[in-house]
Amino acid sequence: MKVYISADIEGITGIGHWNETDKAYPGEYAQFQKQMTAEVAVAAEAAIQAGATEILIKDAHDSGRNLNIQELPEMVRVVRGWAGHPLSMIQELDDSFDAIMYIGYHSRAGQNTNTLAHTMSSSRIARMTLNEQDMSEFYLHALAAAYYGVPSVFVSGDAGICSEVQGLNSSIETVTTIWGEGDSVISQHPARSIKMIREGVNRALSGNLTSEILQIPQDLEFSIEFKKHQDAYRAAFYPGAVQIDPMTVGFKTNDYFEVMRFNLFAY
Repeated sequence: MKVYISADIEGITGIGHWNETDKAYPGEYAQFQKQMTAEVAVAAEAAIQAGATEILIKDAHDSGRNLNIQELPEMVRVVRGWAGHPLSMIQELDDSFDAIMYIGYHSRAGQNTNTLAHTMSSSRIARMTLNEQDMSEFYLHALAAAYYGVPSVFVSGDAGICSEVQGLNSSIETVTTIWGEGDSVISQHPARSIKMIREGVNRALSGNLTSEILQIPQDLEFSIEFKKHQDAYRAAFYPGAVQIDPMTVGFKTNDYFEVMRFNLFAY
């Protein structure tokens, strides 16, 4: 069994401030870099116990250089940094994978379920939609996984993203690590998250994996609402893009990979 893991940090246990996500603040960041690594490591260990013979991990936060590789199982491979590929947080995924899991994922932009809620860029993007449905980083990438026939089987992160995932497909296993309330966070103990992730991954990989493949709509109307009108103006020059209003650019296609390509170049 070949498994892919995409790892972010804003849904890691206990995290609640931007400084804690940023290498520029090592005194605050180090604790959550360690927890991010621990949560990814236990997910990989559980996947191995469930029968995984190959695991590829994408370090998908900020610089893409967060995970302490020496603390991960020896058999894994890790994608560090950013290639500039349209698949972004799931770079190198293809149809050879049997399942994909998401660790440390977080609420989409505009939700009051994580003080760090955002979609792709907290500084540039106010909102992303597909066929008028708000998109999280999970939904954006889970549909890309579905494009290759790869089921999204497990998600850990804040309560908002777990609720969204269950609404999209209740067969997907989820583990809630934190609950956001305004500018605060309510966290369970890190050890409890580790235990729950181990158990959740084991359940996820022992079930009917194909039931977790999300359905991609036939007609795709994608939009990005920017925080600055200058960014929308620039993105509107992408071939096929249409400026909907001063802050929003739309793009229509029936090929989901083209959504990911537009997303890469537009933002």
